[in-house]
Amino acid sequence: MRKRKKWLLLGIALFLLILFGLSQFYAYIMKDQWNERSAAKEVAKTRAGLTEISKAQKSVWDENSVYWVLTGKNKAGTDLMVWVRFTVDGKPAGGDNGVYAEELAKGTSEKQIRSIIASQLPGIDIKRLLPGVYNGEYAWQLFYKQEGRYYYKFFRFADGTAIGDGYTLPSK
Repeated sequence: MRKRKKWLLLGIALFLLILFGLSQFYAYIMKDQWNERSAAKEVAKTRAGLTEISKAQKSVWDENSVYWVLTGKNKAGTDLMVWVRFTVDGKPAGGDNGVYAEELAKGTSEKQIRSIIASQLPGIDIKRLLPGVYNGEYAWQLFYKQEGRYYYKFFRFADGTAIGDGYTLPSK
């Protein structure tokens, strides 16, 4: 009886140790991502005037196009979308083109772009839709599946029109 209790306690302790190790490993892996998001939030608050942030999404299209896009409200209560550009080394870009803010009322909201997508591409399976930058234009990046194939398509944030023809990913 004592031996069974000893092994049970040892098993529980080992399980808790493994669980703690996994949580520390996860925190170590995610630390850079969390630091980037915190830096983007701080930049959006100081340079774009966001007072309340409801959503923060990272958008990467190529090595020169790494952005954190934050949605929230300013002091006047206006809904804004703010693009914060990051350099290759994971730091917010300085200068005039490092931050761009636009009122959601002057652009296309996520609900509006989903409606546009539904009318232009009926029957697709949307895998991911997030704001970003494509060829220097502020855009919505759509990743979707249609008839067993995956595609990327971009829509302008300003008016919801499609940018180019999109990209087809190889089937295998």
